[in-house]
Amino acid sequence: MVRWALAFAVVAAAASCAADELSPPGQPLTGFATVQATVTEIVDGDTIHVDLDGRDTAVRLIGIDTPEKEGPYTHLECYGEEATRHTAELLDGRSVGLEFDVERTDRYERTLAYVWIGDELVNETILRDGYAQLLTIPPDVAYVDRFRAAERDAREAGRGLWGACPL
Repeated sequence: MVRWALAFAVVAAAASCAADELSPPGQPLTGFATVQATVTEIVDGDTIHVDLDGRDTAVRLIGIDTPEKEGPYTHLECYGEEATRHTAELLDGRSVGLEFDVERTDRYERTLAYVWIGDELVNETILRDGYAQLLTIPPDVAYVDRFRAAERDAREAGRGLWGACPL
């Protein structure tokens, strides 16, 4: 039993080191791989499309839930258009780092990621600016404490949807 636990620890440490080698310098790490991509489309406040190695890839930002905009499968929610516009201002056409957590895709086959521009964790920025609420879906919780603090800051300041929408 002890040998098995030791072997597991060695494999986990090696996997963490391998993931670190893929991550851009200067970014906080979850121990999971980070890859570069270019944002090609903003679907809504928490979903984007990127060019990832020549493939169009839908990406759902981990840890946040923005109000819905009007669409074929959704109805307009308070602050939905503003959240979409804010995400577009932050990300449209930008080169970004995608950092993955435990789960790689969601039930809609979108890639799940933390999105970075340099040292800025965009998921956190969207929360702090008041365009999203915290959405925690274990096991993807690497930044949940940071996200919780960002949401609390926005809520207490009445920023974005916290001052505009009945919640």
